[in-house]
Amino acid sequence: MALARIYRPSKTAMQSGRRQSKKWLLEYEPASRRDPDPLMGWSSAADTLNEVQLRFETIEEAVAFADKHRMQYTIIEPHQRTPKVKSYADNFRYDRVRT
Repeated sequence: MALARIYRPSKTAMQSGRRQSKKWLLEYEPASRRDPDPLMGWSSAADTLNEVQLRFETIEEAVAFADKHRMQYTIIEPHQRTPKVKSYADNFRYDRVRT
């Protein structure tokens, strides 16, 4: 039986927007460990399911897919963003603390 995790990916440091982080991702848990290839030294695994990533618009679609294919899954809830209110004018305040 396949093990999977369902989560919303966080945005990478190379992205300025959050477009790719709005979809839900279903990834298979690694079934075998990664070992270095004796010839090239690249890490490889015996199974190829750990390379599969399925994207869904909603969490319900991802759960329905996992249930349909009889997968055991773990749902990882996304962290809520805490926006920091910033103003350009704050850079020039006279009471600003300097470090």
